[in-house]
Amino acid sequence: MADNAKNTAKNTPATQAGSTSTNKGTGHGHTSIDDSVVSKIAGIATREVSGVYDLGGGMDRFAGSVREFVSGGSANVSQGIAVEVGERQAAVDVTIIAEYGVAIHELAEAIRQNVISSVERMTGLEVTEVNVDVSDVHTDYQTPQEREEEAAKQREEQRKAIAAANEPKEQPRVQ
Repeated sequence: MADNAKNTAKNTPATQAGSTSTNKGTGHGHTSIDDSVVSKIAGIATREVSGVYDLGGGMDRFAGSVREFVSGGSANVSQGIAVEVGERQAAVDVTIIAEYGVAIHELAEAIRQNVISSVERMTGLEVTEVNVDVSDVHTDYQTPQEREEEAAKQREEQRKAIAAANEPKEQPRVQ
């Protein structure tokens, strides 16, 4: 993160590792917001922006797919998101894969605005910065070999569906 955000985060101490406090000055108590909450909010806000294909770089995405497989399909909405959260402020780093054809500088600005708006509205924390790292551009381009593999996969799925439809169905018994 940029030096000013690191200094800001260092100068606004968290109450404990992995969580932070927001103090609205009500005098009626204390609210603690875990870093993972800020990370999830930022991840969802980033995914809401049109032109974002996915979050994370190559290793993040690989680890995420392994995690989804092991956990039975639950996606990690914080993948590709890093946060530094202090008592009253937060800084966010976002790593994305952009859709081919979008204006990346406009996409980055839209991500910043949506993340800042969402995090500030939902947590009360001031977002000091949102850094956007574009790790790749997604294209629908397929090599001839990839097209053939995709067609073979679709033919196999159709064959299985036809076979399943032609299996004799058990008639319910009347008693």
